[in-house]
Amino acid sequence: MTEPKPRRSGRVRMTSAERREQLINIARGLFAQRGYEATSVEEIAARAEVSKPVVYEHFGGKEGLYAVVVDREVRALLDGVTQSLTAGRAHELVEQAALALLDYIENNADGFRILVRDSPVGSSTGSFISILSDVATRVEHILAEEFKRRGLDPKNAPMYAQMLVGMVALTGQWWLDARKPKKQDVAAHLVNLAWNGLSGLEPKPILSTRPHK
Repeated sequence: MTEPKPRRSGRVRMTSAERREQLINIARGLFAQRGYEATSVEEIAARAEVSKPVVYEHFGGKEGLYAVVVDREVRALLDGVTQSLTAGRAHELVEQAALALLDYIENNADGFRILVRDSPVGSSTGSFISILSDVATRVEHILAEEFKRRGLDPKNAPMYAQMLVGMVALTGQWWLDARKPKKQDVAAHLVNLAWNGLSGLEPKPILSTRPHK
């Protein structure tokens, strides 16, 4: 009588690197859907069909896993903006920056939701506001050169870069769910507002509704 062969488990064996990537992808989806607080290590482990200690072994806990997810999204966003800024006129560079942010939102909706919804635990430099500040730093030289050309003070370029990126980001949050009009049309209207506003800048603007102090 032959002995019965042991049953094979249907679970696919993964290398340590593959398991790590699987956990990151599962956590990314849950963090985007529910947020950091509402996502548990238990659920991440259950989705991956592993025990909780496996998650702790790779990341030290939920905070470590979340930090890895956010860091990847920040790098993807900043790299996309930087790579988009190819040689061109100032107007074209503004277009490229606006499209790069909308490209990221379109292709990384879960990642964008994570960045907008939460701030990385234990980090003072990973909030959505600070990320946008980093993006603004990448594009402020565009405005500085344009300010010089127009006889305006280039020292104000960083402030205007923050304004410009903030406008694009807020519009992007709205477009994330609306998805209308098309991305190219949204970028065109953003640049239309920003550029036509820039073209009429006053050297020393003052408020007309309050006495200037």
